[in-house]
Amino acid sequence: METIKKYPRAELRKASEIISILNPLVKEWFFSRFKDFSESQLYGVMSVHERKNILISAPTGNGKTLTSFLAILNYLVDIAMKKELENKVYCVYTSPLKALNNDIFVNLVRPLEEIYKIAEEKKIELQKIRVSLRTGDTETKEKVKMLKNPPHILVTTPESLAIVLTSKKFIEHFYGVEFIIIDEIHSLGNKRGVYQTISLERLEEISKISPMRIGLSATIAPLDEMANFLVGIERECFIAEVSASKKLDIEVLTGVRDLIDTDGNELHNSLYGLIDKLIQEHKTTIVFTNTRAATERVINHLKDMFPENYIENIGAHHSALSKEYRFEIEEKLRKGELKVVVTSTSLELGIDIGYIDLVILLGSPKSSARALQRIGRAGHKLHDTSKGRFIVVDRDDLVECSILNKECKERKIDKINIPKNCLDVLAQQIFGMAIQKVWDINEMKRVIKKSYCYGSLTNDDFMSVVSYLAGEYALEHRNIYAKIWYDSKTKQIGKRGKLARVIYLTNIGTIPEESFITIVIGQGERKDHKIGVVDESFLEKMKPGDVFVLGGKKYQFMYTKGMKAYVKAGIKRNPTIPSWFSEMLPLSFDSALEINRFRYLLNERFERKEPLEKIKEFIQEHCYVNAAVSNAIYNYFNEQYKYSKISHEKRLIVEYYKGEKNYIIFHSLYGRRVNDALSRGLGYLMGQKVGRDIELGISDNGFYFAGENLPIDEALKLLKPENINEILEEAILKTEILKRRFRHCAARSLMILRNYKGRSKSVGKQQMNSFFLLNAINKISRDFPILKEARREVLEDLMDIEKTKLVLKWIEDGKIRIEKVQTSLPSPFAMNLVLQGYSDLLKIEDKIEFMKRMHKEIVKEIKEKEK
Repeated sequence: METIKKYPRAELRKASEIISILNPLVKEWFFSRFKDFSESQLYGVMSVHERKNILISAPTGNGKTLTSFLAILNYLVDIAMKKELENKVYCVYTSPLKALNNDIFVNLVRPLEEIYKIAEEKKIELQKIRVSLRTGDTETKEKVKMLKNPPHILVTTPESLAIVLTSKKFIEHFYGVEFIIIDEIHSLGNKRGVYQTISLERLEEISKISPMRIGLSATIAPLDEMANFLVGIERECFIAEVSASKKLDIEVLTGVRDLIDTDGNELHNSLYGLIDKLIQEHKTTIVFTNTRAATERVINHLKDMFPENYIENIGAHHSALSKEYRFEIEEKLRKGELKVVVTSTSLELGIDIGYIDLVILLGSPKSSARALQRIGRAGHKLHDTSKGRFIVVDRDDLVECSILNKECKERKIDKINIPKNCLDVLAQQIFGMAIQKVWDINEMKRVIKKSYCYGSLTNDDFMSVVSYLAGEYALEHRNIYAKIWYDSKTKQIGKRGKLARVIYLTNIGTIPEESFITIVIGQGERKDHKIGVVDESFLEKMKPGDVFVLGGKKYQFMYTKGMKAYVKAGIKRNPTIPSWFSEMLPLSFDSALEINRFRYLLNERFERKEPLEKIKEFIQEHCYVNAAVSNAIYNYFNEQYKYSKISHEKRLIVEYYKGEKNYIIFHSLYGRRVNDALSRGLGYLMGQKVGRDIELGISDNGFYFAGENLPIDEALKLLKPENINEILEEAILKTEILKRRFRHCAARSLMILRNYKGRSKSVGKQQMNSFFLLNAINKISRDFPILKEARREVLEDLMDIEKTKLVLKWIEDGKIRIEKVQTSLPSPFAMNLVLQGYSDLLKIEDKIEFMKRMHKEIVKEIKEKEK
């Protein structure tokens, strides 16, 4: 484990201090636009002026971007007045968003134009300060212009920065970079961010001065780790945690008083009635759903039910829509032409979208940081109130949203997860470095290990990536040729082949290409008949034997070949995997623990036989919710308590229930990433014992096994924190998920080239290639670096092996005890989990009716018990 260096907090400086350093032109401009400095400016401007690295964490709409630029613009205006501006890049500003042009215009170009206007009026001559944007969309003639007259401020994305770093001519303008700004750093806790950390170290190595780094982030935790991520190893940094001056107005709402005992029609009508009422009461609303399908569904229902309210004033915004269409929606939002936009996740980041006065969260956003970022889109100016409404659709959602509401109000932020030592990203960067120049291998390693994400990189892993790139694994028969040369005598590394730069430039980046899988019947008279398509990420979750629904019919998954999945039709068994599964965000571990804590506190009150009113009052105060919500939560917990037992932070309930088959249900509320690891580990051990795959289902709230022979006690005895790594590596060996993730890693490490000699390779071809590659590599070495990385990605980024070990340790140490219960029906807390496989077969109305029927049965049983 890396040690996370602790950094001092920045001090709030006096406005007079900032005023004293401002150039008269900049000062006049600033106060012609603003009354005074924002809190983030009081924290940050002097640090930038004094060249001290700083991470500024502030809620949306706090003037962070201008904070980072004010001291830099001031410095450049000072030099420009003295006619001392050099032909070089002074500041590199990177952001993960291509759509930032507009924001940059507001924060950079316009201020500069206004400052020049003031100078002209005062007859002061200023050299021209150049600002240029370089992204994947920048035209060639623009790039040529930049070579001749480099921008003093370069605005770019992580990928374009990496490209510029291999361009021999442009590098010459980087010899004196003085400032680096990383915007939206909270959204870089992924391979894209890991990639950028090495680019920054390369930039540091090129520049003769050590550039200061400024990180701009929305509300995030843990701040010390983010500061390490920003500045790398062995550098100083200050952290400015800007308190939220914006007031939060957040509530949890339900369309109906009783989420379980209401018929489907009424539930549906009241839900959309509530959404429409809220939209009509406000000027502009954003509705966040959690999946693209839900986005389209919400828009269709609103248009169908309230045709007079929604004609041209409603729009969708999600990643499956074209860039042009999304841009058009953003433009309309800025101009105030839309009443409502429904989006999945694509509007979370800081694109300026004008004035929004309400954010509706339809269903749980799964983490407090995400909830705050979404709600922060409302009232985007400094002193506005951010108004957000959670609208819940079922009882589990109700509990989850109520706890997220509490976390938001108490500013408890769940922790970000930054991947470490990603070997595929490392391969791409080593190749890029070799194109830039010939390196001494130790010097190269030293630069890479300055990145926080590679501080603990072992020599073995580093050398295995160099060996792969140098073609030492004998994979030529699979068209994997050496990309670099390494001389073990002189310890030097360089690029190999005339096409190296072209290969690098056309295959750069870390975001995997996803595609659709065609579902084909694999046997019988309709063999090779096409049924439809599913998302690739949906297929990842499947194993042979799983049953799913497509177009209202059931199919059993057999195997895949490239981008085709072969299935059996005419299946009687119930579905094991719901179709929305692939898109659902996992509940954060921190929020899950918070819900477990709440369960414990409520359970104690039931055990003590506290009066009903007192318990409801406690729920209201603890979760900051209204009486109707507290009442619904009370009823849900009361039923679970009386029917079975409540699982909580000190005990894990394992429920045995016999339906059409035996079910073992683990009430392990730790979020899907941990439950995925626990269930696969236990399922694999049971499968080994009985000699076949075990049917399982997982959610954020738990997991279940179903079948005849389930030796769970033996599996529980065998699974330990010490051996779970090994067991899971075996369990994922032949899975779809490892195959797909291996392809992503192979593309990132340039084993599979997406583009070669002007031709692009389809995702299907890439998948076929990676399938043959994987077989070849399995014969050579299980420790091949890119295969090792695919396993790491599945266990650490997709699942959460570290937190899983923690839970197993708590069980081992007796902090959590396992208690078994037998039920004749799934208990209320288990109902959604057991039903999720059916959710595609049952129409929403039927599912609600089914839940109601089960609920009546459970209430009847409780009454029997109480007699």
